[in-house]
Amino acid sequence: MSRNDVAQSIRVPDAPITLSTASVYPEKVPSAFEMASWLGYDGVEVMVALDAASQDLNVLRRLSDYHQMPIRSIHAPCLIFTQMVWGRDPWGKLVRSKEVAEELGAEVVVVHPPFRWQREYAREFERGLARMQDETDVIFAVENMFPAKARGTELGMYSPNWDPTDYDFPHLTLDLSHTAVSGSDALAMADGFGDRLRHLHLADGNGIPNKDEHLVPGRGTQPCAEMLERLAVEGFNGHVVLEVNTRKATSRSERVEDLAEALAFARLHLAASPTWEVTASGEVRRAR
Repeated sequence: MSRNDVAQSIRVPDAPITLSTASVYPEKVPSAFEMASWLGYDGVEVMVALDAASQDLNVLRRLSDYHQMPIRSIHAPCLIFTQMVWGRDPWGKLVRSKEVAEELGAEVVVVHPPFRWQREYAREFERGLARMQDETDVIFAVENMFPAKARGTELGMYSPNWDPTDYDFPHLTLDLSHTAVSGSDALAMADGFGDRLRHLHLADGNGIPNKDEHLVPGRGTQPCAEMLERLAVEGFNGHVVLEVNTRKATSRSERVEDLAEALAFARLHLAASPTWEVTASGEVRRAR
């Protein structure tokens, strides 16, 4: 078999590789669409945050149309610093996220587990999310988070838990920076998610407690390459989202280089091929 035959046998899953708008901070949402278009990403995930553009349906539609960048997913405003975005009611935030996703043609809404102090919301979270899921084709994908630690003691920030594995959520998001902070085995967590894994936040980290680094994949200790290769073998058809931190970039060109490197890493490893062997005569053939 020729090298060309081997190359043609490589299988690349249909999963789009997209860019989170959070990845260009402190630049604004329009920059994310611009850079995603320049670099050849397959779309954008909008992190709904303090940037007014991230909250405005009409602005997002115009950016998507102008740059020909589809909005594939919406990250609901679940962070501590977005508690006032789209109102104070956490259910209202999810309803608004769903409506925006439906209007823009996004397939996924990323959701965090409730904070422990959101007692009523936390108590109804599983049942309420299931009811909302029954009313739409948009997927609500609950994301793994991580515990805060003080003097080695784990502090409970999320309810029912920062790890959604053992709860009855039909769709899940796996974040590899969060597995680093929590000290989780990312591949084992993916196994626990099973076919509920619909969304991957691809980033890296060094496992420093309380430090959510969101490094460019390959710059930390997480099995980013192995995760992508496994998903490729399994024919993953969810989303791979580059959610990386480029705040330390000293210039726009350095930020673009980081995002280009992240995309190249994802495209390189999100591919699967059969196992091949080279015979004594130099022939390449499929291993038995």
